[in-house]
Amino acid sequence: MREILKFGERVEGFEIAVLNEREIRAGAGLLFVLFFFSVNSAILKGDFTALKYSVTLFLTDLIIRVLISPRFSPSLILGRMIVRNQTPEYVGAKQKKFAWIIGIVLASITFIHLVIYNSRSPVTGLICLICLAFLFFETSFGICLGCKFYPFFTRGKIQYCPGEICDVKTKQEIQKISFSQILITISFIAYSIVLIFLFGDNFKKQPVDLLAGEKKSSEQLSK
Repeated sequence: MREILKFGERVEGFEIAVLNEREIRAGAGLLFVLFFFSVNSAILKGDFTALKYSVTLFLTDLIIRVLISPRFSPSLILGRMIVRNQTPEYVGAKQKKFAWIIGIVLASITFIHLVIYNSRSPVTGLICLICLAFLFFETSFGICLGCKFYPFFTRGKIQYCPGEICDVKTKQEIQKISFSQILITISFIAYSIVLIFLFGDNFKKQPVDLLAGEKKSSEQLSK
């Protein structure tokens, strides 16, 4: 029974239990898509049905990860299927468990307000945005925001972080950011802002159906 409910996997060459970061990112991506469309539906259409389902499924998935085992989490199983041909990237299980406990707390608050009491407030809206940010950073950048808080609650050394960020090391040349790259990035942001101010009204206009216009012209010529 203990073997079934264990948290993390024992892999040769690693001192502690680990998880596959690649399948975690894939699972986070699936949950992000689910949450993204649900939140959009709530904001744009005022329909909270999809969001209620998403919060319930999200909370259930996290509870399975923490209280039973990550091996039985539906999103992580799907993630494993998606990245099964990729070489595993191992990360420490302890910090991931801590991050998922934070997720359970946030999802529980939203579940109680939104599903049980059928109410909404700025608090639930903020929590949904925080969860979206957590999932987005995980799947897009491989950054576990919840794991960032783990060092404040443990005295031991954190091992096997994604991208080996726990280990102090000198950046390689390809990782360094030059002043010109920073300048280009700032200029691109400024360019985006200028686009909004100069062409914002034009961009908001609905596109004309080009084929419909050509068809109308053909009909006029035939007459």
